[in-house]
Amino acid sequence: MKSQLAVVLTALGVAAAAFPAIDADAQASVIGSDAAACIAGGGPAIRANIIGLKDRIGELKLELYPATEEDFLKDDRDLIKQGKFFRRVRVATPQSGAVSVCIRAPRPGRYALLFTHNRDGKNKFDFWSDGAGFPSNQKLGRSRPKLPQAVINVPNGVVTTEIRAQYLRGLGGFAPMKGD
Repeated sequence: MKSQLAVVLTALGVAAAAFPAIDADAQASVIGSDAAACIAGGGPAIRANIIGLKDRIGELKLELYPATEEDFLKDDRDLIKQGKFFRRVRVATPQSGAVSVCIRAPRPGRYALLFTHNRDGKNKFDFWSDGAGFPSNQKLGRSRPKLPQAVINVPNGVVTTEIRAQYLRGLGGFAPMKGD
């Protein structure tokens, strides 16, 4: 009996070595129109792992801006009219599982990244119900977000960031959900 157990354990050890552990990043399938840019060897791109969603309704949106005070959160039509970079990726909120959204950058460099959870399906941010987040994951509070909260450096390949969704929480402004 002991020798059979040893054979089984040895076989399991060989099988485990042949199939290395998969980390959480690899388990979440990447979604969005730019998903191909986040595969191995892709880029320059950002893989944003979104956590702390209030619910699984509406759509998720990533927006990539030039990382300057003048251009951060500026209307996309104005940025494009001025010949500046702007990129947006929208996806339906997945009903379950980990959420990982990809957005490509035009070249390696410094950018500002905004995440929003558009819960009502309208194409306008609803302060009272929608969520938002940035790579810094600092509590947003009640004031307009600051550029340093959103800055991300994109390499030649793919950079992964975790963004914690924040929603309006009483007089304190935007913050992560309780218990998250």
